[in-house]
Amino acid sequence: MAAKRLFLGSHLPMRAPDSYLGTCHLALEYGETAFMFYTGAPQNTRRVPLSRLKIKEGRSFLADHAFPESKIVVHAPYIVNLAARSDPLSAEAAVSFLVDEFRRVAGFGLTTLVLHPGSATGETPQEGIRNVARGLDEVLERDGTNVRIALETMAGKGHEIGRNFKEIAQIISLSKNQGRIGVCLDTCHLNDAGEDVKDLDGLLTSFEETFGLRKLLVIHLNDSKNQRGSHKDRHENIGYGTIGFSTLEKWVGDPRLADVPKILETPPANSIQTYKKEIAMLRSGIYDPKWRDRFL
Repeated sequence: MAAKRLFLGSHLPMRAPDSYLGTCHLALEYGETAFMFYTGAPQNTRRVPLSRLKIKEGRSFLADHAFPESKIVVHAPYIVNLAARSDPLSAEAAVSFLVDEFRRVAGFGLTTLVLHPGSATGETPQEGIRNVARGLDEVLERDGTNVRIALETMAGKGHEIGRNFKEIAQIISLSKNQGRIGVCLDTCHLNDAGEDVKDLDGLLTSFEETFGLRKLLVIHLNDSKNQRGSHKDRHENIGYGTIGFSTLEKWVGDPRLADVPKILETPPANSIQTYKKEIAMLRSGIYDPKWRDRFL
């Protein structure tokens, strides 16, 4: 496997005073060729103006190091919920926020935003699916960018939408803007939802039949603390969970997934530099069963 074909990284912080420039420095320090970040705090919708985030400096640094911006993605805040529309004011607030967030993503020179479909609290799953499609269309018809949405597969907790390929496919099929909607596969979420992530051939065959592989925009590469089908969504460090290093290494090395950015969202274990170690092991294919001890 040629190293230049391996687009692997992690979910990195963006903090003052260096903001995006600091995020880009971390990516290079950890040996990453892809990464993901929030444009602001994930637990609220307050946002620092783009002019204060050192975007120009970060992009210049990336260009100097031939870092592929096409492999950088943004994650929308978890609090955005398009699946429930019982409160019209909240529904409009979610759409308006996403319109602004799309424009912020474009302001970084990026084109992919990962989004949790949401939770259909107080509504049926089918109503939730229709709500997500309607909300996405409202966003995509107002944002004025070329940013794509990557709907993330979910573990199936509570009233979550997107717990299987069928639900995500229904959202896309109901949208008037199907060309701008793709999928983000999360290995922990898939496992916890009941999919067999160890059968990569079978899973990719199912994905191809449902969407076509061109719709796969991002992979979240996570081990899981839970048994398959638990519907709990608890990420674990690479090799310490029920999925295991050998399976996740297969996901990294499969040529069908070569161009898809693969992003770690594993627990930091008291040091975000655990990402650096996990990435190095996945690149080399050599697993140290006690690697986490030094970080605890």
